[in-house]
Amino acid sequence: MTGSESDWERRRRLAAVFGDVLPETTRDERDPDERPREASEDAGEAWLKAQVPPHHG
Repeated sequence: MTGSESDWERRRRLAAVFGDVLPETTRDERDPDERPREASEDAGEAWLKAQVPPHHG
């Protein structure tokens, strides 16, 4: 680490080592319909299972 390293160089170096920790946008800035495919499939399956009548086990 040098004292002459600029802020963007430091961020680039840290991103190369640790990756992006925080997303570029926050949840309230994103489209609510943009969800990971797995999450929406799990929710759909949970809803379907909740609709099964009690006598069907």
